[in-house]
Amino acid sequence: MKQRVLSGMRPTGALHLGHYHGALKNWVRLQDDYECFYFVADWHALTTHYEERSVIEKSVYDMVIDWIAAGLDPDRCTIFIQSRLPEHAELFTLLAMGTPLGWLERVPSYKDQIENLKDRDLATYGFLGYPLLQAADILIYKAAFVPVGEDQASHVELTREVARRFNHLYGRSPEFDAIATSALAKLSKDDARTLEKQRKAFGETGAAQALARGDAIIRQAAAAITGWTSGESELLTGYLRGSGKTILTEPEALHTEVTKLPGLDGRKMSKSYGNTIAMREEPAEVERKIRRMPTDPQRVRRTDKGDPERCPVWQFHLIYSDAPTQAWARAGCTSAGIGCLECKQPVIDAVLREQKPWRERAEPYLSNPKKVHWIVEVGTESARVVARETMRDVRGAMGLIY
Repeated sequence: MKQRVLSGMRPTGALHLGHYHGALKNWVRLQDDYECFYFVADWHALTTHYEERSVIEKSVYDMVIDWIAAGLDPDRCTIFIQSRLPEHAELFTLLAMGTPLGWLERVPSYKDQIENLKDRDLATYGFLGYPLLQAADILIYKAAFVPVGEDQASHVELTREVARRFNHLYGRSPEFDAIATSALAKLSKDDARTLEKQRKAFGETGAAQALARGDAIIRQAAAAITGWTSGESELLTGYLRGSGKTILTEPEALHTEVTKLPGLDGRKMSKSYGNTIAMREEPAEVERKIRRMPTDPQRVRRTDKGDPERCPVWQFHLIYSDAPTQAWARAGCTSAGIGCLECKQPVIDAVLREQKPWRERAEPYLSNPKKVHWIVEVGTESARVVARETMRDVRGAMGLIY
């Protein structure tokens, strides 16, 4: 069986070229090698846009159409809506019971978004807890991999920590701690304290160094303590690692190739900056936007020589142009042999070529919205089967099946 991959997107507006090159392009590729689950993260959208429900509602199905237009095949992947599956919220709530507050506060994107979204009131439990909701989204499907860029790797690591802690708390027999305490009593007080310290450090961070130090203490005990058994070594190794029955699977980050396409002004492509090209933008509007892109600010006149590294258009050439076209653009810019509008034309042509099949694939769903509704309906029911199986395991482990 193929290993499972899970990812999602927040429906906060029309998808743009940055979304395609940053994530969707990889999602399409992954369909061939993995069992892919892709979901509309509408609850996540509410963590920052809780006052803009009309935007979210309008964007849900439009986003799924963009996914299909980009090449996602409902016959090869499962597409569903997060909020249609209350099991996500239940697992989020149950995980919250044992997740330290400090784990959420240290997620890098938490402070970054607080700083960058000062126009929004983000002093809410939903915003603080969204990394844990994200963990629940992943763990409920026992995903083996989560495709992420480097900036999102911390979310996957938090998910691994949450799964490890849950398995430690609920995945072992009731007698385990008592037996482990008996083995710990055979160690010196200093070694017992150190082993406990390394156990907590590994449980919280997964640090390999903590694991190595704990293993060293167990090996020393086996060599030095009379009557020490291999069973006691195995027992304390399990205690150190927090191992028990694996109820929730620790996922791995799948670092696929991510192409970062900047916005029309050179900054990050973002709707809030007004510098995007939508995936299904009208051709005339695409041409107008690219023709108006700023170029090297030091190239004021046609006869001035430019530097591609200072020009936002060059970043588009790096993604959309082949090597000969890039060489032509660089030589023409640095020698003033071509004008900026000439330089932009190959980019315009390439973007329009890329978008043409997207518009064609989207048309049947735009003309008959029931088609996309049915795809989501089928995908949601398929996801529900998996989510319910996981929740049965979780409730049983926590003693919630009376």
